[in-house]
Amino acid sequence: MVICMEKPKISVIVPVYNSLNCLERCVESICGQTFEELEIILVDDGSTDGTGPLCDRLAKRDSRIRVYHKENGGASSARNLGLENAAGDYVGFVDSDDYIDADVYQKMTELAYTKNYPVVQISRDERDESGSRLPDVCVPPETMRFCDSETFLKELLLHQADCSFCTKLIRKELFAGHRFPEGELNEDFKLLIELLREIEGIAILPKQGYHVVCRSDSTTRKRSADSFSRVFLDIVKNADEMQEYVDGRYPALHEHAIRFNLYQRLDYMLHIPLSQMNRENIFYRNVKKYLRKHIADTICNPYLTKKNKIYLLLLTAAPKSVRRAHGWKMRYRNG
Repeated sequence: MVICMEKPKISVIVPVYNSLNCLERCVESICGQTFEELEIILVDDGSTDGTGPLCDRLAKRDSRIRVYHKENGGASSARNLGLENAAGDYVGFVDSDDYIDADVYQKMTELAYTKNYPVVQISRDERDESGSRLPDVCVPPETMRFCDSETFLKELLLHQADCSFCTKLIRKELFAGHRFPEGELNEDFKLLIELLREIEGIAILPKQGYHVVCRSDSTTRKRSADSFSRVFLDIVKNADEMQEYVDGRYPALHEHAIRFNLYQRLDYMLHIPLSQMNRENIFYRNVKKYLRKHIADTICNPYLTKKNKIYLLLLTAAPKSVRRAHGWKMRYRNG
């Protein structure tokens, strides 16, 4: 059943790069929405595997699809091109690996339009390439929940909230003066913090209608023994910026931000290859200095788990030895 009201229009932006095997499922899930007042913007970000022509073929099937081809510049530049050409009252994003249930935009639009919420979020689940469910990254609420901006920020600092733009429907006017930061891999986080400053909060629906597909060859997952995704550098940089922002605007969340900073550095230390843990790596040396400076915070912070604290203290004392032991443990666990 389609919404019976003067319908707003939604622009759905899909950044596309070498997605030949999954793009069709993604686009079909958007075209099949029960809310039909959509424009679907496919931005081919310099694909080399035949995805570009596939975008053009899909556009011939549905007049709501528009395709833009550009030189490769990353997901942020593709999303920004989509925003420049979006004509909708609201904007949504879907990654080309993923797919959505048929009623996602109807449910989000009903809530956004009737309650005048500037941002509505649908809950998500995660699946492997065979379609099997993976553990939830973000636990959905039992009923619709309005989360004020400060609470949402606190939950982001505790890794309990969803920072992805793909699960959100956003009033287009909020993007005036705001764009995704280009040249970064953790692009959603920084822009979301900017938008949280301008809104009262985010309405969250319990339905897990957005399905994240974890591909083994994705940008942040494909690694050799010596490769190291830049995302682990970006999350540390974002944590530093977050600390400054929180201390200036939400001082009551200081310890939450310290926890976030320590956790992001823990993630960095557990992923950096041993070959890059050396004196010539200035970024690595600065992470170590931070951990040593914040030993007391590691011990006393109430928002770190006991396991987090043990790992952080061990990595502070003997980073290379702990990384070797962690590597052996992971190889044993994975068979």
